Amino acid sequence: MACSAHLLSQSLCQPHRSCPAPSKRHLRFQARPAAAASAGVSSSARSRRSSSIRVAASAEQGRKKIELTYDAQAKFNQLADQIDKDVGITRLNLFSPCKINVFLRITGKRPDGFHDLASLFHVVSLGDTIKFSLSPSKSKDRLSTNVAGVPVDESNLIIRALDLYRKKTGTDKHFWIHLDKKVPTGAGLGGGSSNAATALWAANQFSGSIASEKDLQEWSGEIGSDIPFFFSRGAAYCTGRGEIVQDIPNLLPENLPMVLIKPPEACSTAEVYKRLRLDQTSQADPLALLKEITQNGISQDVCVNDLEPPAFEVLQSLKKLKKRFIASNRGDYSAVFMSGSGSTIVGIGSPDPPAFVYDDEDYKDVFVSEARFLTREENEWYREPMSSSATFSKEDSLSEAAPVVD
Repeated sequence: MACSAHLLSQSLCQPHRSCPAPSKRHLRFQARPAAAASAGVSSSARSRRSSSIRVAASAEQGRKKIELTYDAQAKFNQLADQIDKDVGITRLNLFSPCKINVFLRITGKRPDGFHDLASLFHVVSLGDTIKFSLSPSKSKDRLSTNVAGVPVDESNLIIRALDLYRKKTGTDKHFWIHLDKKVPTGAGLGGGSSNAATALWAANQFSGSIASEKDLQEWSGEIGSDIPFFFSRGAAYCTGRGEIVQDIPNLLPENLPMVLIKPPEACSTAEVYKRLRLDQTSQADPLALLKEITQNGISQDVCVNDLEPPAFEVLQSLKKLKKRFIASNRGDYSAVFMSGSGSTIVGIGSPDPPAFVYDDEDYKDVFVSEARFLTREENEWYREPMSSSATFSKEDSLSEAAPVVD
């Protein structure tokens, strides 16, 4: 070691200056602090820098210094990266956002008993958090949730989505899942459909993304009409039963605020459709509505929902809620409308609910949440915005959650 250090020292000497004697050469080993060594450097870059040679000039002694540096933290990161590569994902936390229907036209009834629709769907920032962990079982998924009354058996769309993925791909991975539910059920916000889409996405991540986004979108239509929408980029014009999805990029500003208000009662989708009378639906051309929104944004006139009249028959308190919402508007909301088949009323333009929601005893139990429009990038799942308080309710402040991969 002494010989090699001496030869290296000789090779670095200036031609016009004699080299110092070997006994006076400077050889120093230094282990740098991990934080300083790795700050601002990716794991792959850190791996390539696990050891290095540094040469420094000494003005006082007029000679070169050799510093051999070994970065223990970078070596550890290199080993951890290799373990992650070999083992794969074992846990995954994902945000599962809901949607609103900016307009919803029912255009006819199909031979299969479903209705044809034409609707502008958009993802919003209110959502659930779902935690997935690989299960040692090769035969059963296990689902838990924070909300009483949400099914945790095979009737839950999360379990059905995981079964569908295994059927389509032949994989045998099963999971422990915990659903942290924030989106109310029976709200017309597609919370269950979003959960199913999120489960399909998660299963594909655990399996190394062997299916494409298009595959997941097509498969998901087998278990729910609204599920394929969530594989859009967040805004889409949906037709058929809802499973025909056309992405509409850059449609609405993501900083446009809204407030969602849902009474304790839910609307039965089956009951709403049972009361629907096609001869009394709007005659507005859905493509004309889409064009108007694209060019001029959201207004009350374009937020048509053909399911409002039958939903108001099913739940008359919902009709009263919308009327009071509109009557209380002092220019804060550009539109007030029902989402889906109810029972959520949406106010676009402000995150704050009208004062009567807090002042009137009749509304003490309503669910209230602020929200904003949300989109995602290709090959990434939705992320809850962390720059603002995405949700709140009258009872407590709902926590934020970011996607985490372990």
